[in-house]
Amino acid sequence: MIAGILSDSHDHLDNLKRALDIFEAQGAEHIIHAGDFSSPFTWRVLKNFKGGITAIFGNNDGERLLLRKLYGDIIHIQPHRFILNEKKIVLMHEPDVVDALADSGHFDLVIFGHTHEPIIKKINNTLVINPGETCGWLYRKPTVAVVDLKSMEAEIIPVAV
Repeated sequence: MIAGILSDSHDHLDNLKRALDIFEAQGAEHIIHAGDFSSPFTWRVLKNFKGGITAIFGNNDGERLLLRKLYGDIIHIQPHRFILNEKKIVLMHEPDVVDALADSGHFDLVIFGHTHEPIIKKINNTLVINPGETCGWLYRKPTVAVVDLKSMEAEIIPVAV
């Protein structure tokens, strides 16, 4: 199974649409959002994805009541642990305990955001991914990531502007 990973979309609807196009082109069946949607109207874009979505709140997601109303039970507080395609995943926004979680050996995949900087690395047998910033507001280099949950191969993909 291919999963599309994004974070820090910060209301950039055009880049969010581009991210969905990338995920569809890559054959993604599931999207994982590591927080900072910023506003509930991002649902207008993400609701069009045909597969599943798992997401968490980020530090800039202030309107949590409406986000929860629109996104329902697919949006969680961090850390959120779940299993997808038989892989144990923990989803965070802030990076504070990412390395410790990866080092624990309890997870196959640790995903985080917040820093706006893309990272793919291995800690022991755990894959760690930060997809970077979907919005492109901070570094002007919007990116997303895709991961093959069978092979555990991942890549960072630029969101063309």
